[in-house]
Amino acid sequence: MGSQTASASFGKAKRLLNARDYSRVFDGAEARASHKHLLLLAKSNNEPGHRLGLVIAKKNVRLAVQRNRIKRIAREVFRQLPDAEQHLDVVLLARRGLDQLDNAELSSILQQQWQKLIRRTSDRRDS
Repeated sequence: MGSQTASASFGKAKRLLNARDYSRVFDGAEARASHKHLLLLAKSNNEPGHRLGLVIAKKNVRLAVQRNRIKRIAREVFRQLPDAEQHLDVVLLARRGLDQLDNAELSSILQQQWQKLIRRTSDRRDS
């Protein structure tokens, strides 16, 4: 269980930790994947692996229990992603109505949007 837990953890190396990290993605987003309920912004990084930042505003998701559920599911989907050639810093922004989705729908949407983001970053890199 120890080795599995360590590889599936969501440690500091996989998170955007400070305002500078978030600003770098917001100001220089190379790709975006938009959905009715969320927005993913991405910028390539020099760190090993992908890093995730979550912006789940109280204005858009009122209940703390729902904000925490969304974060938990987003982290889980992100944790299970295969490593792509290009490492990305990704910010997930929640929009209104995201808390109305059940866990399976939310997970499915996140996976679809991630694939869209990967395609867009690879298209940008190829051109």
